[in-house]
Amino acid sequence: MRENRAIIYKTDDEIELIRESCLLVCKTLAQVAAELKPGVKGNAIDDLAETFIRDHGAVPGFKGYQGFPATLCVSVNEVVVHGIPNKEMEFQDGDIVSIDCGVIMNGFFGDAAYTFPIGEVSDEVMELCRVTNTSLYKGIDQVKVGNRVGDIGYAVQHYAEREHKYGVVRDLVGHGVGRDLHEAPQVPNFGKRGRGVKLQEGLVIAIEPMVNLGTKSVRTSRDGWTVFAKDRKPTAHYEHSVALRSDGVDILSNHVLITDVIANNPNINAVELYEADLTSPYLEAQKVVAMQKAS
Repeated sequence: MRENRAIIYKTDDEIELIRESCLLVCKTLAQVAAELKPGVKGNAIDDLAETFIRDHGAVPGFKGYQGFPATLCVSVNEVVVHGIPNKEMEFQDGDIVSIDCGVIMNGFFGDAAYTFPIGEVSDEVMELCRVTNTSLYKGIDQVKVGNRVGDIGYAVQHYAEREHKYGVVRDLVGHGVGRDLHEAPQVPNFGKRGRGVKLQEGLVIAIEPMVNLGTKSVRTSRDGWTVFAKDRKPTAHYEHSVALRSDGVDILSNHVLITDVIANNPNINAVELYEADLTSPYLEAQKVVAMQKAS
């Protein structure tokens, strides 16, 4: 995987602007989460998200991007990413719905994603969601000055694929975030330790494990956007945008804003994290930010 573009390192002020964009993304996902239930349609949550984003002085980051027609990427069950929400998309009991959202505010993109299990979801699929969500934090934990991009990918892959025998998607990767939605470097969810771009202070990247219940192989639909698992088995997707500071990684998006809403929606199952010793400090840091922004 060759990387030809230069990495644009961010100042502290720029990182805070990206944080504001990422927080709006998560607030948007929280608004959507409050409405999710069987019978809701894709176009309804897409309209809700666009209105919420524009009401907060921002612009949808995905709508019109390379021709994408919607504010949200809404991917149901076997769809990995880039599902197009429309009136024919109606959520059913037992679905898992991955929603990816981006905004542009103050000249910077924000980007985050979350997979929502609706209603009576099988134990097998819930386990996929838990492992994928935990693998995100396995990758985040490798964002340290002097580490390399391969350390992130190795951590995600080893946990999801080697320890839990799922298929980590190879065709789609994370990326840098800034004034453009997709900046350098690419951040694969697979790799070798000690390989790839060296991580330096000021780096801002989106880490986004996409993990399939079965094969790692994917296909793209005729619409040119919708990417689905080749074996049509369920897939999960969780994403954070993070910055590398001198004292360590700083999670700019905030899933706690989303999980707080899930806790009050009986139609959505909570997706617990494993590896509490690793994940708990990151969750506590997000709770602190959420409380600060609410005050």
